[in-house]
Amino acid sequence: MRLAVRALGVLLGLIACVPLHYLSLLILRSSHWPRRFLAWTAFAIGIEVAIEGKPIDRHVLFVSNHISWLDILLLGGSAGAAFVSKEEVARWPVVGWLARVNRTVFVARAERSAVKGQADALRVALSKGQPVALFPEGTVAPDGHVLPFRPSLLASLYPPLAEVTVQPVAIDYGEATKDLAWLDGETIVSNARRVLSHRGSLKVVLRFLEPVDPHLAGDRKALAARSREAIVAALGAGASADEPVPLYAPQ
Repeated sequence: MRLAVRALGVLLGLIACVPLHYLSLLILRSSHWPRRFLAWTAFAIGIEVAIEGKPIDRHVLFVSNHISWLDILLLGGSAGAAFVSKEEVARWPVVGWLARVNRTVFVARAERSAVKGQADALRVALSKGQPVALFPEGTVAPDGHVLPFRPSLLASLYPPLAEVTVQPVAIDYGEATKDLAWLDGETIVSNARRVLSHRGSLKVVLRFLEPVDPHLAGDRKALAARSREAIVAALGAGASADEPVPLYAPQ
């Protein structure tokens, strides 16, 4: 029953937001409705979001730990960020269309030139002032760990763009981490069913941390390490840059 009610809530939000989005584009040439839809979806599935710090609204690359597909709802709804995704997603029914509406930067990761292609696509988006979110772990971390950040995913920032800064974001699900984290071998359908069937509300804290200037951080390896250290510290954990950090004690 919980799954059905929450899925219905998401569907009603989509039905309401889509015409308002296109009407806003027609009249105002811009639209905040994708952001509002993501925020509504998080609310509809029972997530209570608390925000600490202030998200930068332009010329910013948000870098964050990555635990669940819910991270996209939270960052997109709270900061209006677009995301980086593999190009196959653009062809998925409904999901691909929604991703395009939210100005997703699609990258051909299967190709040898994937890293350079991602860097070029990100530089174009960032140079236009568009806030973009990137998960430098390169994948959803299994079992709620913070994996080492991949410096290659920050190649878009070098040579540094004049106005662009990096803002680390710590997504903290607290005790709910063990219930939401993507389990090893779990499919997206199984995970979504499990997450949408949870009891009660889920309290999540988004901590927008002190920005890091790529000009001053050094190279992309130093930038990746510094960003990860800030996120790990905000989550109350400690580890070297090469070791995964568990966010909860497995039972």
